[in-house]
Amino acid sequence: MIPDLRRGDPLAVVLAPGLGLGLAWPGGSTSVASSDPVALVAEVEERGARWVWWSAREHASSLVAAGVRPRACWDLGAVSRLVHGAWREDEGAVWALHRGLEVPPEAEGELSLLDLAGEADDVVRPDGQLSREWLRGSWSRSLDAAQTWARLALEVQQGQERLVRALPDRRREPGPTSLPYLTALSESMASLLAVELGHDGLAIDRSVLDELLAATVGPRPASEAEEIATRRARDEQVWREFPGGDPVDLRNPANVRDLLRRIGIDVPDTRSWRLEPYAEASPAVAALLRWRKAERIATTYGWSWSERDIGDDDRLRGVWGASEGAGRMTASAGLHNLPAELRVAVRPPAGRMLVRADLGQIEPRVLAAVSGDTGLAAAAREPDMYAPVAAALRSDRPTAKVAVLAAMYGQTSGPAGEALKDMERAYPVAIAFLRDAEEHGRRGEDLRTYGGRLLRLSSLAEALADAGPESHAAHSYGRFARNAVVQGAAAELFKAWAATVRAGLAGSTARIVLCLHDELLVECDEADAPRVAGLVDEALQSTASWWCSGSGVRLVSDTSVVRCWADAH
Repeated sequence: MIPDLRRGDPLAVVLAPGLGLGLAWPGGSTSVASSDPVALVAEVEERGARWVWWSAREHASSLVAAGVRPRACWDLGAVSRLVHGAWREDEGAVWALHRGLEVPPEAEGELSLLDLAGEADDVVRPDGQLSREWLRGSWSRSLDAAQTWARLALEVQQGQERLVRALPDRRREPGPTSLPYLTALSESMASLLAVELGHDGLAIDRSVLDELLAATVGPRPASEAEEIATRRARDEQVWREFPGGDPVDLRNPANVRDLLRRIGIDVPDTRSWRLEPYAEASPAVAALLRWRKAERIATTYGWSWSERDIGDDDRLRGVWGASEGAGRMTASAGLHNLPAELRVAVRPPAGRMLVRADLGQIEPRVLAAVSGDTGLAAAAREPDMYAPVAAALRSDRPTAKVAVLAAMYGQTSGPAGEALKDMERAYPVAIAFLRDAEEHGRRGEDLRTYGGRLLRLSSLAEALADAGPESHAAHSYGRFARNAVVQGAAAELFKAWAATVRAGLAGSTARIVLCLHDELLVECDEADAPRVAGLVDEALQSTASWWCSGSGVRLVSDTSVVRCWADAH
């Protein structure tokens, strides 16, 4: 018997394929037999509870594949990352951190004698760790086991919620629900969204892509020998521009420097930004830069990528992660690095459109909100915050932008260093906030982001102490911490916005299909596009109303309805 639960009440769920569900809620637990547990979840979903699961990747994938889009969830792995700074999200790591134990090695493969040491029939071993056999999937073998696994999930959720609610709320005007708790909810939804993104994929116009690839890297090779010949032909287009010597390996930077010296260009390295100033006057450099673009597409986004990662339904799919490093979402299959030249091929089928929204100047605006610098917050109330910053620094806009970026990334040399001095004069509170974070990083001291994410640096403390405060390592971790408190908060804001957009799309055929740092891409019916565009903007303002309440910071988005992704750039 499943009790009546109020909207938002936690309900731990474990799906045992072919058997049914294990469920647990505050005050009780049960198991329900069903040959189709996914259908049963869809039925219970109508009651409005907040699903609790160990990880969306393991326990929600089958739901999403069956067309079930849960309204709300609490992802134990995602929240463990938040409160404990965990790098792993598997049940063994989540449980160990919940119990204050050392995180054990992942349970993989067959049980070994080491695994069996201390094992018993119970799910929790005498040493407090979870049974290695259960971690390998024993919870799915019976309804009783699924119910036990659900009870443990609920225990962890209740402990995590207590920890989250005890974290400080750093907003200038805290609301009735704490920011760290709201962050836990949005991080959980981001984990579910990551599963949905991997399932839904990104629409690709195959004919457009094939034409682009043929023009850039050559026709689809019929054999490995033909692929090698095509590659050499691309190289030859560059070699002929550099007479007076033997062909060289263009993929070796040292060889490329030697090649450039043939035409009188001596550079310390061969980065594209360093070579671009020579391209207009030098056909050879222009040919080299064109080759690089083609080579990148050929090796990372060429014909093999197209065949491997784009399905028969013409959708590009990768594995998505909800949080990496300081908290940004990640994706495989090149989804986060798709070259601008190929974005024209990102277009949905007839009758569908893309709504693209890009957060404007998001990290400087986040810095204004999280640091509490009222002067910078005043600048962030303008559509272009660099204009008032330029006025405050008595500089032009490009210099003001350099100054703000130098502050966040800890760049202290050259023009950026000079601009940073003006930033310190004009916005002392923001700079003090960043420097405090940097000092924590240099000393190997843990930090928490604005939303409560633990940035684990204390494990480095001993090594940093031995290396000394002026060591390269100390400077590196200082710069990491300085940026992470801004980038991490911006990632939390982005995911809260994405979760709000997702909730607004419920019940429609519109889907979020890409989360690219500060950019959101939604695919929808053409007739629904104006509504979706408005919803995206409204969701940002709704999110801002609680995320940075009292800061006076304005969040802005460049939102457009386009036929293909390239049209938005």
